[in-house]
Amino acid sequence: MPRYRLTIEYDGTGFLGWQYQDHGHTVQGVLEAAIIKLHGSYFNIQCAGRTDTGVHALAQVAHVDLPRNWNTFELINAINGNVRPHLVSVVAAEEVTIEFHARFSATGRDYLFRILNRRAPPAIDKNKVWHIPTKLNHEAMHEAAQYLVGTHDFTTFRAAECQANSPIKTLERLDVSRYGDEIEIVAEARSFLHHQVRSMAGSLRLVGEGKWKPVEVKRALEAKNRAACGPVAPPSGLYLVAVRY
Repeated sequence: MPRYRLTIEYDGTGFLGWQYQDHGHTVQGVLEAAIIKLHGSYFNIQCAGRTDTGVHALAQVAHVDLPRNWNTFELINAINGNVRPHLVSVVAAEEVTIEFHARFSATGRDYLFRILNRRAPPAIDKNKVWHIPTKLNHEAMHEAAQYLVGTHDFTTFRAAECQANSPIKTLERLDVSRYGDEIEIVAEARSFLHHQVRSMAGSLRLVGEGKWKPVEVKRALEAKNRAACGPVAPPSGLYLVAVRY
């Protein structure tokens, strides 16, 4: 059976995340339903990173084995036609070798967290950003973020239900920048713990508000205690923007 690599964009609003569940819409569920319409039987689709409820993706990567050879242009059109009206779109497809695995072949994952930092709430970007009306000091947030870069025990920034074998991860990049009213947090690593990016963003907010000094993020990390983490940021601002191979 030929294997196809798919690059997928989706609006996570209204989805219970990527992974299939018996109740409610999931990204995996609607994609597999679309593929069933092509072949009349179930085919499992596996992704590079299982995003949570409400999290978006600009370039999720998945693979699926199909029983026939497809022209990739036709495959993209066929899946996108069947996935409507859900806000999921296959933007690229290519045939790959059977050794390729969307999750295990990946060497890195890049996330973006968007904060709208102005008094007025979002209209166009509702459910696409974290709206924080109080002024944030993005420079202090960036300073604090650098304490998290490198190889650390990220227990403080790990969800209680995280299934990873170890809390030790290597964070390659964590940058905070401002573009007008928007603050962007860019996080890059080979892999992340459950809720790690949202947990880090929530703690950085406390620094931006002046409630924490930058060094207090370092102290929270060193505590290796979930109770030391700031409030977890909402999923609406989080995007999987790239998977590296």
